[in-house]
Amino acid sequence: MDSIEQRLEKIEQRNSRVEADKDWETSWTRRFFIALITYLAISLYMSAINIERPWLNAIVPTVGFLLSTLTLSLIKKWWVARKNFVKHE
Repeated sequence: MDSIEQRLEKIEQRNSRVEADKDWETSWTRRFFIALITYLAISLYMSAINIERPWLNAIVPTVGFLLSTLTLSLIKKWWVARKNFVKHE
């Protein structure tokens, strides 16, 4: 059986990983790379199906994605606040 110190160390390591995951989920680095991949994928798809100016037209869904990431964090804050105040019986 693990000692208390070993168990505590495992918990601290897990907490550190969880915090890093949370930071990544809300980071601008993550949003940037997802937007870049989205832009490239949509541009290539539009190019493949012969849409006029695919590299320009792919900006619209990419900006839509970025806006959704901004608004979703606001909606999440509202939802969490509402969820914490409503008592379930």
